[in-house]
Amino acid sequence: MTGYPDELSWTTHGERVVYDNRWVRLKLVDVQPPDGSRFEHHVVELHHVAVALLLNDQEEVLTLWRYRFAVDQWGYELIGGLVEEGEDPAATAAREAEEETGWRPIGEPEHIATFQPLPGMVDAPVNAYIWRQAEKIGEPTDGEEAARIEWIPIDRMLGLIKRGEVLGSGAIVPLLFYLASRNAGTS
Repeated sequence: MTGYPDELSWTTHGERVVYDNRWVRLKLVDVQPPDGSRFEHHVVELHHVAVALLLNDQEEVLTLWRYRFAVDQWGYELIGGLVEEGEDPAATAAREAEEETGWRPIGEPEHIATFQPLPGMVDAPVNAYIWRQAEKIGEPTDGEEAARIEWIPIDRMLGLIKRGEVLGSGAIVPLLFYLASRNAGTS
């Protein structure tokens, strides 16, 4: 990257894959930080994900209430899924909305951000999009995604996030972005 001092950059000397499947890849990367030491650093690679923040005219956000066994917790999430090979991330987010909720986003999405939730050890790109309209086209085709599909007033979301009832950065980042931009008058 330009504008950053070379003496603060890390050097990568190679890598080896320790585990690899469709869902997760674990690598050991031979790195050398600026202090000159050299060691293997774990890197977890996860599949590219796209997330949809759907809003309606009443300033409600469409959520999934679901259980996540890895953290043994129930909570709210936004709609999202894995970006398939060659698929545009916005198309992924729209497709997942239909499959998981039965609601079809209308119009062009606004790209919120592409972010890495844990860049120190995990490579897991997330693209987030906002749609301000959606139409009900039927029932969800993927019945295992949520115990409940619910429109929640956007003004309640900050409280739910504070209480730990919104799960994952894929939901928290878009919601906080929307709330911050709305309060700044730029939404």
